[in-house]
This record gives sequence, structure tokens and C-alpha cells, in this order.
Amino acid sequence: MSVLIVIPARYASTRYPGKPLVALTGASGVAKSLVQRSWEAALQVQGVDRVVVATDDDRIKATCEAFGAEVVMTPESCANGTERCSAALDALGGGYNIVVNLQGDAPLTPHWFVEDLVQGLQADVQAEVATPVLRCDGEALNGFLHDRSEGRVGGTTAVFTQERRALYFSKEVIPYTPERYANDAETPVFHHVGVYAYRPDALKLYCDWPTGPLERLEGLEQLRFLEQGRSVLCVEVEARDRQFWELNNPEDVPRLEKMMSDMGMD
Repeated sequence: MSVLIVIPARYASTRYPGKPLVALTGASGVAKSLVQRSWEAALQVQGVDRVVVATDDDRIKATCEAFGAEVVMTPESCANGTERCSAALDALGGGYNIVVNLQGDAPLTPHWFVEDLVQGLQADVQAEVATPVLRCDGEALNGFLHDRSEGRVGGTTAVFTQERRALYFSKEVIPYTPERYANDAETPVFHHVGVYAYRPDALKLYCDWPTGPLERLEGLEQLRFLEQGRSVLCVEVEARDRQFWELNNPEDVPRLEKMMSDMGMD
């Protein structure tokens, strides 16, 4: 199957304007933009036919072309990354069996997360969309709870059926846990990793559906599929001692830089 990775990059973020161009300093002291680090993460994924950045902003376009990325210009009207992926696929003329949305705020996404995700969607013919979930240890869960107590969104959590079909995604920490866990303890909470693999037909249908109340309240694009009764496969991935976090708020910059330093990532 042919696989396309699209990195949606929007300048006008509500919570963090200009986020794709924010510089992150790696272990060697070299600073690179968030979108460049996301591009480099995408290039590590095996079995991919093409990687493009999809944007509507000339500043992002110029930055990406300077480090050698292929850029597809998409309309300003795209409401989220999924719509931007659909627009990019149209602009490229289609021709791919699976489209991966590697969101530009997750430069620490390991290549095996995406590889496992694509394999999961290929193996499950009933699933229209797939997304990775990572079981939280106590340290990650406590970080989520701390962020929420401070009024910040530290990440998205997911709950799903025994068949790994998504039930709900939330910026709150779900399910509720009546106890705290030691940093190295396994917990029942799963961190939703902001990557999606779509079949092209599902991606096209998505743009025809109206934004539902849950998507609007949570600000989570994947809820549109659930509100339409569509099947979203949750693929559990393993950290393999890699630290993972998304850049959601300005306060996350030093957190990501420390993670990169700890892991020796340039």
C-alpha cells in the first residue's frame, strides 16, 4: 500500500500563535524549528512513499523550503489538521492508500509509533481511521493531573473497547483514577498520541460532515468521526524508554528541550 505523510502546520493557532516556527534546542545546543523537527521525525518512518508539509502561511512555507521540505499550500479555511490533510491529498491528486496526519506539535514521535499505526490500519479492514495510544506511567499521569490543576491542557487521553475501538477522547484525564501512582507504576490511563492514519474515503467524508458539539467543546478533531458513528481504531504503542510529549503550550518548550537533552537528541 502506498503511504503519504502530511504534516499540517498552521501559524494562527488559538493557544499558541506561530507554534510551528518555535525553536527547540537539542542536546548538542542546535536550535531547530518545531516544524523542521517534525519533518525530520517523519523522514525516519519506514515504508512511506512521500512526506509533505501542508500549510496556508508563507512564513512557514519559506522556512520549510529552506530546510528542504516539500510544501503543499492549502486553504486558510481548513479548520484542523484532518481537513488540511484532505486538502493536501486533493492538491496532490490522490493516489495513496493511506494518509498519515503527523501533527506538527509532536516532534518526539518515534518512527515505530507511525509504523505500528499504519500496520494496524492495514490489518483491520473494518477500521476507517487509526490512532496510537500510549499507556501512561505514574510520572506521565501525574504530569497530566498537575497541568489540569494549573488550568493547562497537558495532553489528550483516550478510552476504548476491548476490541480497541475508540469510545471517547478528552482533554480531561479519563478514566477517573481514585488514587495516585508512583512514577514508575503502570496506570489504566492512555495518552492519545496526536497521529492519525486515514483511508482516503474516510478523509474525504470528514470534510462533508458538520462540526459536532463534542468536537467543538473539546477542540479535538477526531471526535467528528465518533460523533458520526464511524470506527476509530486505537493502536497501542510502546515507548521503548523514549520520552514523549507534545508542544501544546509555551510552558512545554523547556519540558521538550529537557527530554531531548536527556535522550541525547540533537
